[in-house]
Amino acid sequence: MPNNTFNKVSHIVLIHGAWQGSWAFQAWVPHLQAAGWNVHAVDLPGNGVPATLSWPTQVQPHLQDYTAHVLRVLDSLDGPAVVVGHSGGGMTASQVAQERPHAVAALVYLAGMMLPHGWSLGDAIDACQQAHPQWAYEGIGPHLQWDRSGHASSVPEAVAQHFFLHDCEPEHARQVARHFVWQPESGRAMRNHLTPECFGTVPRIYVECLRDRSILLALQRHMQTLSPGASRLSLDCGHVPQLACPALLTQQLLLHLEQRHFIAPTQTGADFAVSLSSAQACAAQETAYQP
Repeated sequence: MPNNTFNKVSHIVLIHGAWQGSWAFQAWVPHLQAAGWNVHAVDLPGNGVPATLSWPTQVQPHLQDYTAHVLRVLDSLDGPAVVVGHSGGGMTASQVAQERPHAVAALVYLAGMMLPHGWSLGDAIDACQQAHPQWAYEGIGPHLQWDRSGHASSVPEAVAQHFFLHDCEPEHARQVARHFVWQPESGRAMRNHLTPECFGTVPRIYVECLRDRSILLALQRHMQTLSPGASRLSLDCGHVPQLACPALLTQQLLLHLEQRHFIAPTQTGADFAVSLSSAQACAAQETAYQP
């Protein structure tokens, strides 16, 4: 790669969120490849059943299934990788870092769920609601369609366009909205098991989306407060920057990684502590969010 900061980290692993698959990154992949990255967009197990079909109730993947799937990808690579978790994929990204901290050069939460040990998204929403009761945090929840068993949900096309794709090019938004699939609830109601000795040594970046209608900015900021130490990158977009502004996302994210040296492959021990201290200092300089 042109910049020596990146010369030993060429892999980037992309983890999709709920109701999606690797196709969620289709518009972004060419931009990353053009920048010299080897891109690995995963399809999490149990996700991918079209919403037009009946949900197979015996399929109930959990966080450990998602984590094991991504770990197999990581273990097949010839070096460390930047791991990106979009939306609910953030929880899988966190658990992957817990299990393979030295294989993850940096964690990137793309409007992602970055939660402390033992917390669920519901816990974070409740805490945020108490801190900022003037905001509504239900997001897409009340608009989901459920299968007869109540074990899986799907997103109607119009709902996907309103909450996820409202700032995307209209024709692209319509095409993508048709691809949303059944999401097993076992793969949404998750809690991470994290330790400072493993997860805590991995540098983190939180890419917040200022116009997000699914995970509101107040909730994104609250998660950053709950899990301090992540460097912050703000984009003026909705929930899916990899479709709405893939070129800008690529430019800003790679610049952010480069400036903070978060992907230096030899970082261990004290070097990681230095990186985390830098990230904390960067986060402390941000103006407090006022909803």
